[in-house]
Amino acid sequence: MSNISKAFEHGKAFIPFVTCGDPSLDVTEEVVYAMVEAGADLIELGIPFSDPTAEGPVIQGANIRALAGGVTTDKVFDLVRKLRKKVTIPMVFMTYANVVFSYGSERFISTCREIGIDGLILPDIPYEEKDEFDGICKQYDVDLISLIAPTSHERISMIANDASGFVYCVSSLGVTGTRTKITTDIGAMVDLVKKAKDIPCAVGFGISTPEQAKQMAEKSDGVIVGSAIVKLCAQYGKDCVPYVRDYVKSMKDAIR
Repeated sequence: MSNISKAFEHGKAFIPFVTCGDPSLDVTEEVVYAMVEAGADLIELGIPFSDPTAEGPVIQGANIRALAGGVTTDKVFDLVRKLRKKVTIPMVFMTYANVVFSYGSERFISTCREIGIDGLILPDIPYEEKDEFDGICKQYDVDLISLIAPTSHERISMIANDASGFVYCVSSLGVTGTRTKITTDIGAMVDLVKKAKDIPCAVGFGISTPEQAKQMAEKSDGVIVGSAIVKLCAQYGKDCVPYVRDYVKSMKDAIR
């Protein structure tokens, strides 16, 4: 059984995302501990990439700052080794195919396994091209998380059937970022997934308020929030930890 499923064992999961190294790797480490304390069920760690095509301006900016600050994949691996001394909840990486590919796919994925990363989210890999990474992920017992978008109706069952860990339901078309209103019929997407496979579904892209989180959690197994947290890291810099802790707590409370 996938370690990721533990995140969904205690009711609705709250899944925060943070870009590693913005404002610094030391602050990222403290942010992760604070998020765990505040009730996060699974942590998504972003490995910065120079061309993050799925991201809006907030996470793009964080990627650029982290890279300018000298963050590398190896430094992120070292951060996870540190985190794993204290953090027991599931953790996954979110990054881009090129980061994995240029590091050496097998070397990257086997390192994930060795340091305790449970899954991998690669938003720029279409379902049709996932085999390139999926075989190696299976070999090392790292879940390659599938994303489904509002457009992929007839593809949802096909993708779900093959999914591992959890299914990432993209709530809005376009890039990441906060939205005032989410109009996608999440319930219908989740139903299609569940018909194909008994696997948790978490909703992300555009969720920033406790009200939105509560709404989305009612229709799914969990809620993913990135830009709103990355914004706090950008706004408060090295002093962001208590702000992130309070925010994560308010979101987790909303979906309990």
